[in-house]
This record gives sequence, C-alpha cells and structure tokens, in this order.
Amino acid sequence: MNVREALGEATESLGAAGVEAPRLDAELLLAHALGVSRTELYAEPERELSDGEEMRFRPLVERRARREPAAYVLGQWGFRQLTLAVDARVLVPRPETEVLVERCLARLRGLETPRVLDVGTGSGAIALAIADEHTGADVVATDISADALALARENRDRLGLGGRVELVLGHLDARLPGPFDLVVSNPPYVSPEGFEALQPEIRLYEPREAVVGVGAHAAIARRARELLAAGGWLVFECGDDQAGEVSETLGSLGYAEVTASPDLTGRDRVVEGRRA
Repeated sequence: MNVREALGEATESLGAAGVEAPRLDAELLLAHALGVSRTELYAEPERELSDGEEMRFRPLVERRARREPAAYVLGQWGFRQLTLAVDARVLVPRPETEVLVERCLARLRGLETPRVLDVGTGSGAIALAIADEHTGADVVATDISADALALARENRDRLGLGGRVELVLGHLDARLPGPFDLVVSNPPYVSPEGFEALQPEIRLYEPREAVVGVGAHAAIARRARELLAAGGWLVFECGDDQAGEVSETLGSLGYAEVTASPDLTGRDRVVEGRRA
C-alpha cells in the first residue's frame, strides 16, 4: 500500500463512519504514523508504506472510525501557538476557546504583571496560552479533577511555564490568592437534554462533567466579584445561544461594560464584564 492508497482507503472508511472531515483526518493520522507533516505526504504519493508504518496507521484509523476524537487518537492538539498533550481526561481544545483567549489578552493589554485566574482549566489550554502570549502574566488555574490537573501539569512543565502557572485542585471554595486582574472560565454549559444531541465524539468520549452544567456562569460570576480587583475583568465562554442570558446575569450582579463577542462562525460566544 502506498501513501495515495492509504489516504484513499482511510478517507473512505472515515467517511462511511460519519466523520465530519474524513480526508483531513486521514491526512493527520497518516502523517502521525509516518512521522511527517501533512504537506510531506504529497511529496511522494507513490511511496510504499513499510509493514511497521502500516501497522501503526491502521489502528489509528480504526479508533477514529469509532468516532474517538482525532485529538485523543493523536495524543496531542494545537491551540493557538501551543501543542498540548490531550487525552480522555480533558476536553479537546476548540477554536472558539482561542477567541476567549484573544479577548483575555485584549483586556490584559497594558498591564505589565497581571494576575489571572482560570476556573476549570482542563488541559491547561487557556492558562498556558495566556502565560505564553503575555510573558508578564502570573496565572492560577483550578480544576476539580485531579486527573485533569495532572495532564495540565504535564503540559505546563513541558512548555517551561511552571514558574508562572500555579495549578490548584478545587472549585469555587478553594483557597485562592486574590485579588486578580482577570478571571476567565470556559465552564460546562450544555444542558442534560442538549448533551444527548451532541456528536458521538463528545457524548461517547469527552468527560461529561466538563460538558454538562447548569448555572455555572452565575456561580463563577458571584465568586469572581470577591476575587477580582476593582476594575478587573471576568471573561466567559458560553453556548452559542447563551450570550444574552449570561450578559443579563453579569449585569444583575453589578458588572459594568458587559459585552459579547462572536466566535469564528459569527455566533456570540464570549461574554465579558468589568468589576466596578
């Protein structure tokens, strides 16, 4: 089997399984199995795969055809400028969350050494991206899952950010060294009913407790008022039909300058407000 044939066979198999972008995923999996980039696959499309390469590739395709997320199959995923280790302990970092980080960095602009709290850090994507792109930021990242924090710690240490990102096991009642200039969170916000309609990659593989939640935005917003410095910002990711409700919640709790920003598809996805 050569590269062209391997891609064709995998694309067909993944397409039949209902994978949304079968050709792209076939390329990612084959590139991973061969230890090359996606573009390098097309430099030698007639190159024959060795027995070892084929043995590495086929199980990857089988896993993806069972609708296991590509990030879990690969064991890593890109997020902004970082490559993060990712597995079933945490959510797969998503493009809309990159927009959340962008809004955080905008609110931190002009602050030389801001203090940031990331509530529900998972893989550490938000906290690590902020620390990576704002070299003066001091970040505290919390999660109620010890397994998630262990993975976040692996990512933090591999990226050399251990001196500026502190990981704390706990929830809103954890002892947190405030005040903070910014609190950010991508909390669980899918309803139990909505969860059943999600794609298999989420329903069958991603941690349910990181997806399903009701009332998390309000609870975090109330706690954030105790932790934010005067004039500090709270920045949330929310569901694509929740921005209005989350904005009203922030307004009712006394946050000022409440605004919503769209994700890459044009849906309002990020809500932010300033502690007066």
